[in-house]
Amino acid sequence: MARNPALSADKLKDLGTDKLAQLVFEEAERNAGFRRQVKAALAGKSGPESIAKLIDRRLSGLARAKSFIEWDKARAFADDLRSLSDTITSELGPAAPALAIDRLLRFIATHEQVFDRVDDSSGRVQDVYCQAITAAGDLAQNLNAPDADLLPDKIMTALGESTHGYLVDVTDAVAPHLPQNSLDRWDGDLKSAIVERQTEEAAREADGWFYSMTSQWAKMRQVLALARGDLDLLIALEVQKKPHMQDTLGIAAQLLEVGRSAEALEWVRKPGRRPFGESDGELSPERVSLEARILDAMGDEAAAQALRWRCFEARLSADILRDYLNQLPDFEDIEAEDRAHALALEKAEPEMALQFFLDWPRLDLVAKLIVMHPDRWDGGKWHILPKVASLLEHDYPLAATILYRALLDDILDRARSKAYGHGAKYLGKLGLLAQETDPTRPRSMIDHTTYLAKLKEAHPRKSGFWMRVGDEEPETPQTSGYRRPT
Repeated sequence: MARNPALSADKLKDLGTDKLAQLVFEEAERNAGFRRQVKAALAGKSGPESIAKLIDRRLSGLARAKSFIEWDKARAFADDLRSLSDTITSELGPAAPALAIDRLLRFIATHEQVFDRVDDSSGRVQDVYCQAITAAGDLAQNLNAPDADLLPDKIMTALGESTHGYLVDVTDAVAPHLPQNSLDRWDGDLKSAIVERQTEEAAREADGWFYSMTSQWAKMRQVLALARGDLDLLIALEVQKKPHMQDTLGIAAQLLEVGRSAEALEWVRKPGRRPFGESDGELSPERVSLEARILDAMGDEAAAQALRWRCFEARLSADILRDYLNQLPDFEDIEAEDRAHALALEKAEPEMALQFFLDWPRLDLVAKLIVMHPDRWDGGKWHILPKVASLLEHDYPLAATILYRALLDDILDRARSKAYGHGAKYLGKLGLLAQETDPTRPRSMIDHTTYLAKLKEAHPRKSGFWMRVGDEEPETPQTSGYRRPT
């Protein structure tokens, strides 16, 4: 059978202008977003001002719109927004970057109003705005010096009172491409604005929670400080935050990068803001990895290695262990790795050890761990255990059997009817795996026939499950054609 030709610009040119024009016209008739892009491209023949007028009409309509977007129209709405952003970037941007970035800022400024009109739980609409912010940074590179100098004022006019946080993101996108004197002036303006607003915000603070613009402007000053290479200002602004809000790791990393290791060590050891998902920041792998690198830079390799090992003992972090082993002399790392694996197998929390062996990866030790703790595995972890069982079923059928039984038992014990299809699949796999597991199973583990009988005795009325299994029982070890791959 002949393969369909892959699309490319060169192959489309072979169709000729008449055929391409007809295809474009037909698609424009069907697709409103594409039709707008075609109109913008046609307007471009008359110059960038014509494109800008078309875009301005769409932006004005978007700003005026108030109606709520129903869920079934949300995807089309997001596509329409993306079409508008793409038109600004691809049609107007190359011809007139200053005009394009003005329209992008107007577009980004609609985000709060748009988010009030649509349920964006999928994140599609937010993605469009994030892409527009990235595009603003790309366009800023193409601005001439006078236009670049005007950009900070334009950003503050369009987004200066935005409470969503995109103001900081836009600043981060454009700051690396602005002249130094523009950055200096922007920082000075923000500093003055913060002083003026602080009195007002202090009065409002007594009335309860409110969104602080000064905190957002302070974050912008930090972005500008980085762009200006002013690390001391960045640190001074960080110190002004409440201790639990300080990005101690970020500051420490910046200090380490410029060789200020002693200061970096002080910052990395501050309590500060904990890494995401960490209940104990002191031994978080992210923090330990950074502190150990700082200690290495200061020449204290012994302290760095001791810290890495202490973190591994507590967290079983594969990344930390790799760092630890990489610092050891040849051959010593092999013995240390064996010691680490033995420690993980003896860990009081087998779930943590399971994740470590998966990350390493060592499937043989994953299987050994599962068999060592056959009753420990929570079948409710359906987002993890099926994948692990699937990895193990060919070479380590006993460990896979333990996990599949845990998963199936949880489904039936909780009467999770929506998962009965998965449960029937697990039972089928257990029947196939029995050929390997029954002859070698430990005494504490019942054979598959007994396990199946117990299931029928415990859950006789779960007809929805048994109907999915079928009238015939799963294949037994005697009738199964299952063979382990060689």
